[in-house]
Amino acid sequence: MKLYNFFRSGTSHRLRIALNLKGIDTDYVAVDLRVEEHLKDAFKSINPQQLVPALDIGEQVLIQSPAIIEWLEERYPTPALLPQQTEARAHVRALAALVGCDIHPINNRRILEYLRKQFGANDDAINAWCRTWISDGFNAYESLLATDSIREDFSFGDSPTLADVYLIPQIESARRFKIDLSQWPLIMSIEEKCMQLAAFQKAAPMQQIDAS
Repeated sequence: MKLYNFFRSGTSHRLRIALNLKGIDTDYVAVDLRVEEHLKDAFKSINPQQLVPALDIGEQVLIQSPAIIEWLEERYPTPALLPQQTEARAHVRALAALVGCDIHPINNRRILEYLRKQFGANDDAINAWCRTWISDGFNAYESLLATDSIREDFSFGDSPTLADVYLIPQIESARRFKIDLSQWPLIMSIEEKCMQLAAFQKAAPMQQIDAS
């Protein structure tokens, strides 16, 4: 399998974590968003949406990190990223969606570039924008963690789930936008536990071959 991704992309980061947790090796193909390599015809032929990540599994190219991670969960069910109980699965999916649907999309690169180019937003304005939406989401995530009486070391239970796959890259992004993370101690405790695991360490942006 070939993984087309960018070291600092949050969606690429979450997919790398999921692949690592499943123990799946891929050929790393760097797509440099900084020079808009994703907008060139060569990558458009791989992913018409011109976004990373994309996973070439041979017979087809999978796109959209949620869809790829669902495919991984179905194709490689062990270790599971979702709990067995139906309501617990809904809870973990909700935590993941809180990040994947409500925080990340309005803070990703193409949105921020649009704010810069179309509305003249400077770095201070961009950071303020990101702080607003990341903080709103993290406030909700922290509250959900606080009310979960059976939660252990991770977002749910005592092992990493889909929720942690989404959360850790968003923490990385929050640091990039200079957000004070100490206001969310439960989230920070989860990061500490996750980063003790090789799957998360190996997926970290600065550990990738295109990191700079």
